[in-house]
Amino acid sequence: MSNPIFPSSPASPTFKEALKEDRAQYDDCTPCRVIGTGAFIGLGAYTYISGHAQLRKQEALIRKSGSAFGMRSRGAALTGTAVICCGLGVYRWFV
Repeated sequence: MSNPIFPSSPASPTFKEALKEDRAQYDDCTPCRVIGTGAFIGLGAYTYISGHAQLRKQEALIRKSGSAFGMRSRGAALTGTAVICCGLGVYRWFV
């Protein structure tokens, strides 16, 4: 007996077929990966270089302020952010 509200649909693809279709539809081209990788690694390098330069420039003011976050923790935060950005660039290249 056919249901007028829900007409019969074609058979659903298997899981492997669905993954194959997904990969073909959403797989990135090589130039896209190169640009994305370069952007993230460049952002990481820029964050590290400019962040540490600004930190050295403001060192006296930071030490004078008596903040709970001193030079070491701020430097670690900058380095961590830069490493994460570079890691995202590597991830972007392979995935």
